[in-house]
Amino acid sequence: MAQSVLEERTHSNLAWNFSVNLIDISFITLGISLVSRDTVLPVLVSKLTDSNLAIGLIAALYGLGIYLPQLLTANFTERLRYKKPYVMLVGSVGERLPYLLMGAAVWFFAVPAPHVALGLTLACLAISGFSAGAGMPAWYDMIAKVIPLERRGLWSGLGHGLGALMGVVGAVLVGRILDSYLYPNNFSLLFLLAFLATCISFVGLALNREPPSAIVKGHISTRSYFRQLPVLLRTNHNYRRFFISRTVVILGTMAPGFFIIYGSQRFTLDGTAIGLLTAVLVASQAVMSLAWGIIGDRIGHKVVLSAAAFALALGAINTLLAPNLSWLMLSFVLLGMHSSGDAVSGLNIILEFSAPEDRPTYIGLTNTLLAPTIVLAPILGGWLATVSGFPAMLAVAASVAALGGLLLAVWVREPRHSTLS
Repeated sequence: MAQSVLEERTHSNLAWNFSVNLIDISFITLGISLVSRDTVLPVLVSKLTDSNLAIGLIAALYGLGIYLPQLLTANFTERLRYKKPYVMLVGSVGERLPYLLMGAAVWFFAVPAPHVALGLTLACLAISGFSAGAGMPAWYDMIAKVIPLERRGLWSGLGHGLGALMGVVGAVLVGRILDSYLYPNNFSLLFLLAFLATCISFVGLALNREPPSAIVKGHISTRSYFRQLPVLLRTNHNYRRFFISRTVVILGTMAPGFFIIYGSQRFTLDGTAIGLLTAVLVASQAVMSLAWGIIGDRIGHKVVLSAAAFALALGAINTLLAPNLSWLMLSFVLLGMHSSGDAVSGLNIILEFSAPEDRPTYIGLTNTLLAPTIVLAPILGGWLATVSGFPAMLAVAASVAALGGLLLAVWVREPRHSTLS
């Protein structure tokens, strides 16, 4: 199909695809916020075990799952003329069903066999992340086909923002459920609600009107495919600088999962307080997602990612210095600024480093190579908190995140305004 015909079809279906993808991204954002990996899940894990490393495994296992398989599926993805059927397959049973299974694991095993509940919960979280990761190159390549460059930041920001706004109401519900229902039924109910929200998002995914890809690569063996990747890293210098800078920023994410734990130890947080901090987090994500989307469209996504890294560093410092719960809320405002910036621009910027036919490879390469750091960071944070204490860990995390933000700001050229070099 001619490129002009594809562009015409994309334009004619833009309003529809923009809308249904808002449903997808906003409701999956809501579902994830109901069992937030920064607030709800760390508290649940702290009830199942007293290990700081187990808390670090929340982010590590999910990150390993979502990032590691992407390069393994990118070669297959580039041969698909239509991406949606594959994305729907891995996004249903693999990505969404585990939330229901986690609720069942907590319901049946949290009290009589907490370590069984812990193992099943972490395993389901990893499966959900792995399935999301396996579908990520295909999903975002589909997004790039149905939403043009000048609208992607707005779509991503608006979608995450709407999800976060719904998450503010959800956070109030989180607090009430945690306080009103007995443990572990309260956490099981949150997993059930998260599952229902992600099912609604699946409807939006299924309603996409995807045009066929203009260029579909021929079959290439896995061995030959992987041999090409070092050449890509050597020749695209700006992309390599971006990758190194992102690695440093991600290493600085060792701390966020422990904000709520450190705050709980100092200020004895109850369910209402946890719900309040979750509400502050998602409200910040709601406001900043839209702001970051507009900035990303108008100026570039590099600015967003750099500013988000500095927000992460300030969040760690604020958590270290906070004298009371009110002050601690600022940490979750800053954490929301970071996570929303990462959500809006982390994938969008990758699309701008490559030609259209190479997008799945760039997405898969970036996220798969970042996987070891994503896994290492929270485990390193848990280890530092155990051997040196939370203050030392927070100080290290702040320093590393700030360094990564500085590298992005001064070392990486905005890819939108430069050639692929």
